[in-house]
Amino acid sequence: MACRGLVMKWAKTEFIRSQTNTTARSTRLNPFNQQRCGFRRETKRPETKKGNVSKDTNTSHSVGETTPGPPPCVKGPRPKLFKPLMFTIGFTGCSFGVAAIMQYESLKSKIQAAKDQAESEKSKQGSEDMAHWHDWWNQLTAFQRQLILLLSIGDDFWSNLTEGQKIVTGIIAINAVVLCCWRMPFMQRRMIQYFTSSPASKTRCLPMVLSSFSHYSIIHMVANMYVLWTFSSGMVSLLGKEQFLAVYLSAGVISTMVSYTCKAATGRIYPSLGASGAVIAVLAAVCSKVPEAKLGIILLPMFTFTAGNALKALVAIDAVGLTLGWRLFDHAAHLGGALFGVWYLAYGHRLIWNKRQPLVKLWHNIRSPSAGGSRP
Repeated sequence: MACRGLVMKWAKTEFIRSQTNTTARSTRLNPFNQQRCGFRRETKRPETKKGNVSKDTNTSHSVGETTPGPPPCVKGPRPKLFKPLMFTIGFTGCSFGVAAIMQYESLKSKIQAAKDQAESEKSKQGSEDMAHWHDWWNQLTAFQRQLILLLSIGDDFWSNLTEGQKIVTGIIAINAVVLCCWRMPFMQRRMIQYFTSSPASKTRCLPMVLSSFSHYSIIHMVANMYVLWTFSSGMVSLLGKEQFLAVYLSAGVISTMVSYTCKAATGRIYPSLGASGAVIAVLAAVCSKVPEAKLGIILLPMFTFTAGNALKALVAIDAVGLTLGWRLFDHAAHLGGALFGVWYLAYGHRLIWNKRQPLVKLWHNIRSPSAGGSRP
């Protein structure tokens, strides 16, 4: 009886110990615990017998969890570009339509101003009383006089600028404001969402416009704005300020669309920003129109080259960069902007701008219903 009691006690002890080991092993292999840990490194398991090793291994593979380490790189589906394409076509059409209406309103205001000036000159009698202005000037304080002098200097500076430089001044101001917004930590998420363009982003259409006014680096912005300031006067003299704005905005969207297409085709998807596509469109348009013009580099004034050769060199560099997959610049956007600038001056001006008369006539009838069928 004593031996039987010892055997039963030993058997009961071994049963409890085996149950404890089984419970610990099942807890370690619980799939819910592994899913919660994610891809963290597994803890070192205690050494077990050979039978237990094979059993644990089989159980781990049956759960379906990945092996420890970083997750594999899984390629997602190609981004859909139908909506960005429709946005590009619609935005380009609206840009040129609004530019045509702006030109009509500008000409109308100039004609009205000329009529008012002629009437005021007729009704004007005698010369201005200079003594009145002299007394008014003497009544001003020193601070008011300095402020008026500063305003007059600023007005003279603004009057001496060309039409292209005046427009570029506004573009530079917008880019400077966006650059300051990049330096604000609480706006980082919104800036990345709306002021960087990527075909894989949830917001793909609006950044096609806003990214053309977005620069994160001061050097990048200064370089782009300097080139735009240099070539804006020639572009405005060729097209006019309204048409120049339409070409600039359209070039920014079209160059981004070309970038989207190349990124989706090659699978190298990364965000982009900057006005380089629109700026290169302006540069390419001027260089194709005046290929014999002499250009130079501001830091190397002793080296000069023709505008046609500069355009060929830029296109060649961007083509090589796109082929080799360089990621320093968005070479696809550069090529898209350059091709659009050359195409517009060669064919686009005739196909788009010269056919604006029905739209302008419709706007004229809406603005002046009493005019009837008179030609604007």
